[in-house]
Amino acid sequence: MNRFTLRLRSLVRDETGDVPGWVLITLMTAGLVLIIWGLAGPALSGVFQQAMDRVSSF
Repeated sequence: MNRFTLRLRSLVRDETGDVPGWVLITLMTAGLVLIIWGLAGPALSGVFQQAMDRVSSF
């Protein structure tokens, strides 16, 4: 029983993490942001320009 608790404590203290997994998640998130920004950027720019034109016409 003592060996089991020592092993369990060492596993709980292990903070190495899953570095390749986090790198993959970060790269995929950055890729999705770039794709969405590329597709929605011109539309958002048009909406912003319309809003600025309406505000400046007052």
